[in-house]
Amino acid sequence: MPGSQLRFGVDPASIQIGKDGVVNYVVVASSSSGAVNGMYEGVRCATGEMKLYARNLPGSGWVPAKEAEWRPLHSQGMSRHSLLIARNGACVGQAPNQSPSQIARDLQGNPEYRFRPEIR
Repeated sequence: MPGSQLRFGVDPASIQIGKDGVVNYVVVASSSSGAVNGMYEGVRCATGEMKLYARNLPGSGWVPAKEAEWRPLHSQGMSRHSLLIARNGACVGQAPNQSPSQIARDLQGNPEYRFRPEIR
């Protein structure tokens, strides 16, 4: 993620699209010092919101988030990584991407070419 001291990655095996249209996933943040944290999140593409369900902290395992409520992706104080995950693969406009495997492919791909027809 540009401008961040942390590296973020989504576990492809964790991506799910619920019947309610919410894209759930586990994102892992790691620092250059070796610290690693995991977060279980959801993105509601239709409303541009995210929710943090739980954190995985070293030595503590999964701990439910104290204030697990839907928050706008664009609000100040929200993690930019959630907005980037939504924009770069989880959502296509205001709808979830077509499948978990497509979300994983889009998150790995170059955002400049994601929605362009293949150039031959």
